[in-house]
Amino acid sequence: MSEFNLVRYPVLPLRDIVLFPGMIAPLVVSRKNSVRALEHAMAERCLIFLVTQREAGVDDPQFGDLHTCGVLASVIQLLRLPDGTIKALVEGKRRAVVATYLEGEDFLWADVEDRPDTESDRPDLPAFSRELRRIFDQYAKVSRKKIPGEIIKAVGVMENPARLADLICAHIQLRVEEKQALLEIISLPERLQRMLELLYREIELDELEKSIEVKVRKRMADNQRNYYLGEKVKEIQQEMGQGTDDFSELQEALDKKDLPEAVREKAVREMNKLRAMPPMSAETTVVRNYLDVILDLPWQEKSEVKIDIEEAERILDQDHYGLKKTKERILEYLAVQAQVDKIRGPIICLVGPPGVGKTSICKSIARAMNRKFVRLSLGGVRDEAEIRGHRRTYIGAMPGKIIHAMQRAEVINPVFCLDEVDKMSIDFRGDPSSALLEVLDPEQNSAFNDHYLDLDYDLSEVFFIATANNLHGIPLPLQDRMEIIRLSGYTEEEKLRIAQDHLAPKQLERNGFAADDIVFAEEGVLEIIRRYTREAGVRDLERTIASICRKVARDRLKKKEPAEKYQLSSEAVADYLGVPRHRYGLAEKRDEIGLVTGLAWTEVGGELLQIETALMPGTGKLTITGKLGEVMQESAQAALAYVRSRAMRLGLDTGFYQKVDIHVHVPEGAIPKDGPSAGITIATSLVSALLKMPVDRQLAMTGEITLRGRVLPIGGLTEKLLAARRGNITRVILPKENERDLEDVPEKVRSSLDITLAEHVDEVLSRALLLREGEELFRDIPLESIYHDVTLSTHNIPVQQIEIGH
Repeated sequence: MSEFNLVRYPVLPLRDIVLFPGMIAPLVVSRKNSVRALEHAMAERCLIFLVTQREAGVDDPQFGDLHTCGVLASVIQLLRLPDGTIKALVEGKRRAVVATYLEGEDFLWADVEDRPDTESDRPDLPAFSRELRRIFDQYAKVSRKKIPGEIIKAVGVMENPARLADLICAHIQLRVEEKQALLEIISLPERLQRMLELLYREIELDELEKSIEVKVRKRMADNQRNYYLGEKVKEIQQEMGQGTDDFSELQEALDKKDLPEAVREKAVREMNKLRAMPPMSAETTVVRNYLDVILDLPWQEKSEVKIDIEEAERILDQDHYGLKKTKERILEYLAVQAQVDKIRGPIICLVGPPGVGKTSICKSIARAMNRKFVRLSLGGVRDEAEIRGHRRTYIGAMPGKIIHAMQRAEVINPVFCLDEVDKMSIDFRGDPSSALLEVLDPEQNSAFNDHYLDLDYDLSEVFFIATANNLHGIPLPLQDRMEIIRLSGYTEEEKLRIAQDHLAPKQLERNGFAADDIVFAEEGVLEIIRRYTREAGVRDLERTIASICRKVARDRLKKKEPAEKYQLSSEAVADYLGVPRHRYGLAEKRDEIGLVTGLAWTEVGGELLQIETALMPGTGKLTITGKLGEVMQESAQAALAYVRSRAMRLGLDTGFYQKVDIHVHVPEGAIPKDGPSAGITIATSLVSALLKMPVDRQLAMTGEITLRGRVLPIGGLTEKLLAARRGNITRVILPKENERDLEDVPEKVRSSLDITLAEHVDEVLSRALLLREGEELFRDIPLESIYHDVTLSTHNIPVQQIEIGH
């Protein structure tokens, strides 16, 4: 190479692009050296040498990283972008070969020599050009890369062979190495021949790929893209020798699974269907998931049930204190099952307030029977499909909760706890409680049919136990299939034993204490029960004990005396828990006029209910406040009607109601209250206010009233008597017809209360009102006079206006 032909130009290295003469291309440049080279070329209005890097990943290319053949180009336009990069528009002018690369202060330089095309005057060049135009036109038709129409037109009218070859090189789909090799060919005939070879190759490859596609599409039964891709994968696997059977593992699991004959036939049919499906089909996933459900479900597997009545009784007594009736019923069930292979009887339903141990006793039953335990919470379930499953025709179909629970159990005879069965809802999606009818019916659940499974599944080996807080939320048809066992709240003595024997040791272990680090003295635990918790169960009691453990742990770390023993006395309880939350003792400190203590049942146990009456001068208006339900409002009206009918016997003016306004109030107005057992309590409060006689503060009562004064029976007796005992009430009035229910009340509760059974409100008033010496409550008046007086006075009775306060 002669030195006098060399010219020095700034160098711009290119990544993944080869520029040809006559080609205009936009470039985005971010490297500082390249930016300075472009700016220099633009400022000096000189050409710039564009050369492709050997490796595109090199950020700071040196001399050895660049090819030796490139293009001299002019910079048409520069545009600086906000991020500091430059967008340049350049046009390739002519080929050039590097003689020497030089290191400049700001960018690279190169001494290059122009390389014009050689042998450009050969007579066969027009023939090469015609063939090149024809082959390019064919390539543009079969190529998957869209060639712009203006390029096709430009190629068709291009006469210069060198320009023609460079134009086609710039627009065909070749690798960077192949384009660089074309750029380095200086001989024009050789370059045209190489161009023809590359175009022939590309056309042949495109036609081969299309022929493969046509062959694959002929196999497609449904002409879908997923099948096409699946067939391609199969062809590739067969060509590579990797054509393995994807279903061998599934088939092996199906062969090993012990299935009933009908289930096996169904599974085999689904397996054959799965083999015939394309792997990428959406239906394939549905069938595969269905087979997985069948294989995961227990069909014949059982737990080995060992029933030892004495051992079972020991386990139940060890895990739970009290609950005598519940334990007796469970032991009866176990005794019968020990004598027969399969027992079909009603499902047990444990009904009681929160925290009395309904769910935990189910776990104890499973342990006593050596069975697995599964629990299904039905609270908030409102879709029938959650019980019976979705049909497989729906997108995202899955089995119901019953089948899911059996998958977790892995055996067909677990103890199955249906928790919160009274919390299910009903909406437009169906009634899930109705779907439970088949599950809980011993005559039907041997062939339970889940919509997703679409096979009969045997649930007759399952020991179902349901739990609920009250029976109001359970539909009657569902109640008919269950044996109701009521769990009332715990007495004070039972809570004390439970706290010392169960709750305190558990919380000591959970909070990192040794068994004797904190001694829960009896007076301390009683202080917690009486003044810091008020509940039927022991859940809040356990939380309070845990809170004390945390506070003791904090004190130990502060004092840095971990070996110190703590004695939890009543004074220590006050120090740790602060001001008592509840008052222990009598409901009232003195006998009051118009204030009566009633007994109420709630979902969390029994409660004391204070009812008070106030009289004001007025026109006979009755106002009832305290957020009472319709039933209690009607009880108040019935009580007032009774008092008016007995006005003469009580020594009241028959027109008393026309001269006073009566206000009956039940405190804690933010809490809704309803129920039919407050009738005699309201009547006693009215009579006490009208006669200005105080009511015995040590007395509580419950019972509904009729217009003739009869006292009707009530429910929730045990819970109400427990509430009376918690409130330190000593005397209780109950309806006479509830005498039979007293047998279910714990003996300690009955013996601690003076219980009076009343059939008429007159008996209630005689017992409740405190009379002064020589004072009589009822006057001896002939019955005919009472009825005659009431008949005469009815013409003057105004329509009574009832106002309900909020």
